[in-house]
Amino acid sequence: MIIGLVIPSTPSYSETFFNSKIKGLLKNGFEVVVFTQTIDPSFKLCKVVKSPKVNGNKFLFLLNTVKVFFKLLLHLKKVIRYYRLLKGFGFSLKAILTRVYLNSHILSNKVDWLHFGFATQAIGSEHVAKAIGAKMAVSFRGFDINVYPLKHKNCYLDVWKNVDKVHSISQYLIEQAYNLQLQKSVPTSIITPAIDEGVFKIFKSEQNSECLSQLTICSVARLNWIKDLTTALETIKILKEKGIDINYHIIGDGDNKERERYLFMVNQLGLENNVVFHRKLNHNDTLELVSRSDIYLQTSLNEGFCNAVLEAQALGRLCVASNVGGLKENIVNGKTGWLVESQKPELFAKKIIDVIQLSDKEKVTISENAKSRVQENFLLSDQNLKFVEFYNA
Repeated sequence: MIIGLVIPSTPSYSETFFNSKIKGLLKNGFEVVVFTQTIDPSFKLCKVVKSPKVNGNKFLFLLNTVKVFFKLLLHLKKVIRYYRLLKGFGFSLKAILTRVYLNSHILSNKVDWLHFGFATQAIGSEHVAKAIGAKMAVSFRGFDINVYPLKHKNCYLDVWKNVDKVHSISQYLIEQAYNLQLQKSVPTSIITPAIDEGVFKIFKSEQNSECLSQLTICSVARLNWIKDLTTALETIKILKEKGIDINYHIIGDGDNKERERYLFMVNQLGLENNVVFHRKLNHNDTLELVSRSDIYLQTSLNEGFCNAVLEAQALGRLCVASNVGGLKENIVNGKTGWLVESQKPELFAKKIIDVIQLSDKEKVTISENAKSRVQENFLLSDQNLKFVEFYNA
């Protein structure tokens, strides 16, 4: 069976989800083709097909367009089928030719499943799977469902009409998709992010016993509004005012505007000696820093699931996170970590102080609960089997 995976760029070394999925499929006898806009030269896992250029020098663009359409003559049956599908839905000739060009890299290949790694990737390619005789799947991530539809009303209506199966990283996102008019008759499968078993062996995960006067907190978060680092920094300010000697590490990058905003906020709150911005680290360095923290903090306004929180639990960290979205499926409140009402720094600070004041035995219990739940429910080996079932069912 051939799986065509449509993603914006080939995954880098540190992007574990798609790399792990591809490796798992190959190991289980599938063939994988990645359709993408950007190719990382280091990616060697499977065949990669790049999408046609859409900008640049006008003459070169015209020349490339001619090359693309000549190449498609070898796949004329699929092109004609695609043309008829679009014509039947009322597309103009110009719109049809545009879509043929933009999807030419897929139309010229044979796959059994065409799987869009992000729901937004399927917009403009909703009818391609039928044209090439493949089944169509889409994956839900937080941005796809929580953010993009806010600006683009009814953006997925054509996607819903053509999709054969949905993969989501949480039940929460599926429920939100129903609110966006996904039909409940469409088969769905929840396959969450997962942890490489090696994480438990490589990184120390013992819960350190720390006194109230010394505390290291860590967050893995893009410098983006939805991660709500404003609440995180205000939480750190409250803790500092209560006399706690605190170090807060933020792993993640963003555009210069967002970075400047948070640097300014740190200065205004008087936290220059308490907050460290690490920008983007590779995966191993990120796990190493998280493993040395006392508390992992996630103050997001929303999350589809949040792999970073799952990894922190795998490392036995005491996790405090917002009670939103897929985080409510990620953490079992009071058993593997704690959930707090979002945008309430005073509540986050209170919960963190409550956690610090737990006995060593209580801390160890939460830490062990978190690690055990990850080992029982969120391992890569299980994820790989679920994707095999996804395509075979």
